[in-house]
Amino acid sequence: MRWWDIEPVLELEHELFPDDAWSAGMFWSELAHARGPQATRRYVVAEDGSGRLVGYAGLAAAGDLADVQTIAAARDQWGTGLGARLLTDLLRAATAFECAEVLLEVRVDNARAQKLYERFGFEPIGFRRGYYQPGNIDALVMRLTDPAQARTESSESNG
Repeated sequence: MRWWDIEPVLELEHELFPDDAWSAGMFWSELAHARGPQATRRYVVAEDGSGRLVGYAGLAAAGDLADVQTIAAARDQWGTGLGARLLTDLLRAATAFECAEVLLEVRVDNARAQKLYERFGFEPIGFRRGYYQPGNIDALVMRLTDPAQARTESSESNG
């Protein structure tokens, strides 16, 4: 993801997450840590054949722990494997950052995303009550140990 992607990312962000969408400032802040030798972030976008932005994802690394910050695919891309490809990219980045574990929060009412994460080997480890605001929706916290191994297994099982 680069600065010129922020506007189309925000459009998709507001479409998919109208109640708790990230602001432009949040994306700018994350991108500030995604370049150079001291980078601790990985942000990617996906475009369709016509150049339309159809997905994005981001990961933050700190020490041996990574956190999936965001992952999204346009509704017309659901079921195409785009989410799995974005997650695979993030897990590769976690491996490159030498992270031993990857954490994420997912809305308790987002069964589609939870199933994707489970396919990659993420396991539930707890809840964050009222994490998603302003709707006061709980987050399920999930953890993946050994992201390099999960990426390999996912790639083999998805062809």
